[in-house]
Amino acid sequence: MPPGAPDRPRTTQSDTATLPDGRRITRWTFGTPGGVTAEVLSLGARLEALHAPDRDGHRANVVLGGAHVADLLGDAAYFGATVGRYANRVAGGRLPLDGTVHRLATQPTGHTLHGGPDGYATRLWEGEAVREEHRAGVRLRLHSPDGDQGFPGALTAEVTYLLDAGGELSIEYRATTDAPTVVNLTNHAYFNLAGEGSGTVLDHLLRVDASGYLPVDEDLIPLGPVEPVTGTPFDLRDPHVLGDRFALRHPQLGPAGAGYDHNWVLDGTGLRTAAVLAHPASGRRLECRTTEPGLQVYTGNLFDGTVTGRSGRPYRAHAGIALETQHFPDSPNRPAYPSTVLRPGEEYRSTTVYRFTADR
Repeated sequence: MPPGAPDRPRTTQSDTATLPDGRRITRWTFGTPGGVTAEVLSLGARLEALHAPDRDGHRANVVLGGAHVADLLGDAAYFGATVGRYANRVAGGRLPLDGTVHRLATQPTGHTLHGGPDGYATRLWEGEAVREEHRAGVRLRLHSPDGDQGFPGALTAEVTYLLDAGGELSIEYRATTDAPTVVNLTNHAYFNLAGEGSGTVLDHLLRVDASGYLPVDEDLIPLGPVEPVTGTPFDLRDPHVLGDRFALRHPQLGPAGAGYDHNWVLDGTGLRTAAVLAHPASGRRLECRTTEPGLQVYTGNLFDGTVTGRSGRPYRAHAGIALETQHFPDSPNRPAYPSTVLRPGEEYRSTTVYRFTADR
């Protein structure tokens, strides 16, 4: 590389912790020295950390993560993970498809969440470093057999993380099946732009480019039709401070535990901006773009200090915010929602881009 030329993104690979059965977890670290860098684990194809500079160039990890393997197999299983086969909820574990009702594995709620109690978040994915001219990262694959957690059809899933020198992290999903099934993959990273373990995200500004959202019942299952955000705390078409939104009185802020755990119905189609998250004190800004029709926003309302992060500090309520790009919850039981059915000969494709910058 010529003297004075900027560093190009690069990927390094190392073994990290060991699972109880002796299998090793692999970590890939990639990005640009001094800029944005990411760490991805083979366990759950998980974004474990992401270091981004603030307006003064000071770098901090802005992604929440469990400090121990036991956390990643337990209370922090979804932190940063690629969740599936079906992200979000399927009511009652009931999956009707082509005239047959399949019974999915369920959690204690009686519903199927993020693919079931043994979903993709706790699996070891096979990975390899990926290098392009201006981007570097990792590609991970998982084979999910027919009947896995009750889902029909054998599915081969692939997720590729690529980070460029400008701080743009692309997450690209692909999947194929040998029999009709449903697929809805997403990344479940929790962000805190002040830095992991630094407190709450109640001082963050959030904009979501959506005119509608899905109200939910006490089990966080959609009630049905899309409702307009106008006149509600869910109207984020202009940026609002999260704490200010949560201070408003609205019955839908109750089921989620004094915050958001809802699906916004995004405006537009194709790869477009879904949300912008900003932390004025540090200047850090995150723009989320996606090809998906929905965005589930969860503000960590039920964090109770059980999970301790890499900072050594416990995560309490609102310690992070998840921006989960996806199809709608319970779509298999809602014909009016966008379909999540995948058939043999088709390819599931989805792209989400997180772009990190700092206001000056």
